[in-house]
Amino acid sequence: MREAANEIRAKGPDGVAVAGLMARAGLTHGGFYAHFASKDALVAEAVGTMFDDARRRSDMLDGGDDPRAALRDYLEFYLSTAHRDGRDRGCPLPALSGDIARTSGPARNRFAKGVVGLSSRLAGLLTSIGVDQPESEGNALLAQLVGAVSLARALGDRPESLAVLEDTKSRIIARFELDRT
Repeated sequence: MREAANEIRAKGPDGVAVAGLMARAGLTHGGFYAHFASKDALVAEAVGTMFDDARRRSDMLDGGDDPRAALRDYLEFYLSTAHRDGRDRGCPLPALSGDIARTSGPARNRFAKGVVGLSSRLAGLLTSIGVDQPESEGNALLAQLVGAVSLARALGDRPESLAVLEDTKSRIIARFELDRT
């Protein structure tokens, strides 16, 4: 499934060729249909794998004694040049948002589940630090993070790209008073 997830990140769901993917995985094209009902089912499973991987990398959101520090640490990770440049291993939201918007069915449902999960985790941290309307703020924060990484990736390795990441991080830190101890 990692092979499919990597190919979908690189080429988008429509760019995945089942035959080529199965050959790289050492399976036959016919063997594919023994595991998946359709290409859409494969894409949905791969999207799920991407979110599972991203969740393991974002364990810092799940607690600790200092929710401000946890959120600050997450911002440092998410709005970093390493994450910007790591499309093949980063959060699936900036990598797939445009592509998933043109799909329907199981892949879009799995993507939506991932969005809700991450937004809920952010809202939990925001609740812990006393933010009013944490669910709404969690949705807005997630959109800001995904948008910043998407723009920074589109700009590439340019000063403007780094400015998008750094400016976003500093404004979020100020908005939620994350520099308080």
